[in-house]
Amino acid sequence: MATADDTAARYRRIWAVVAAVPPGSVASYGEVAARAGMPRGARLVGRALAQCPAGLPWHRVVNATGRISLPAGSKACREQERRLRREGVAVRDGRVATAHRRRDAAGLDELLWGPGHGRGQGQGQAQGQARGKDERQPKGRRRRNNTGKGKPAR
Repeated sequence: MATADDTAARYRRIWAVVAAVPPGSVASYGEVAARAGMPRGARLVGRALAQCPAGLPWHRVVNATGRISLPAGSKACREQERRLRREGVAVRDGRVATAHRRRDAAGLDELLWGPGHGRGQGQGQAQGQARGKDERQPKGRRRRNNTGKGKPAR
């Protein structure tokens, strides 16, 4: 179980990544978590943003489909939409236009760690980026079911 010090350190890493998202762009909770070194930590990003320091651009974080995660029509949702629009981000029906979403993993990595830390530099695959044929994960062991057709082992 994580101690309070561990949680505070994780929150600081998350806040550093959020602070690096440039104005006019957004990142998903999962992208922020991955950049902070916590893959599959999207929920932790949400908890960290709920306690973020003043001045952090929390409004630049949306869910994986580009939607604002706050309850539709709430005061907080309207505030997030207002802040995004002020930065030139198109928001329609609680969703950010695709053009503003960062799918370029090199961008955030380079902003955080400097040139040479982007895609193709041994820093891992961008979320949603297709792998080349030689880079695919090997298939798991297959087992036979009652019909004789192979299915992946569980």
